[in-house]
Amino acid sequence: MKIVETYSHLNGLEFLLVHKPALWEEIKEVISAVDAKRCRTKVSRERTMIGDLLFSPIDMNVAFKRFLRAKAWEENRVSYWVTRNEKLIRKTLTMSPEEQKKEIEAAGENPIFSYNQTDFVKDRVAVEVQFGKYAFVAYDLFVKHLAFYVGDRIDVGIEILPMKSLQSQMSSGVAYYEGEFYNVVRQGRGVPAVPLILVGIEP
Repeated sequence: MKIVETYSHLNGLEFLLVHKPALWEEIKEVISAVDAKRCRTKVSRERTMIGDLLFSPIDMNVAFKRFLRAKAWEENRVSYWVTRNEKLIRKTLTMSPEEQKKEIEAAGENPIFSYNQTDFVKDRVAVEVQFGKYAFVAYDLFVKHLAFYVGDRIDVGIEILPMKSLQSQMSSGVAYYEGEFYNVVRQGRGVPAVPLILVGIEP
């Protein structure tokens, strides 16, 4: 695979190039190591492409996972407690999970345990490889990466997406770089409030 496009949101790429250039090199090495031809294994059942051999999101995810794990990119999660009270949520946002629970209970509310999990984190950088539906990308960008950033676990999040040229050779409904790039730019310069790098790839 190869990188075709990148978009730096809130100077995410600039931060990486200045402070952690080795990690950016690792990401590029992993992308170039994934053999797209080996991932063209899914037989289409869709009316317009019956019998066509498509790129398999599962196979591509397996390949990315293998190469990232080999470079010590590990799964991580941010845990927190939520409740229905807005003032309490705002008050406890920056607290540790233990403090959040105590504060919510002390206010007489019911604390509800929740968490966000990211597959690949290393040295305060998170990577999501996304070959899923549109909603999953929005969740990554506006919830997952943000939760890790607010929780002081990462400095930047990276979202790897297929270009439209690759997505058109996959099942319908898969998100693609150009569409998600538009969605981020449309929100304005400061939203989401986390430094990000969108990466568009193709074979």
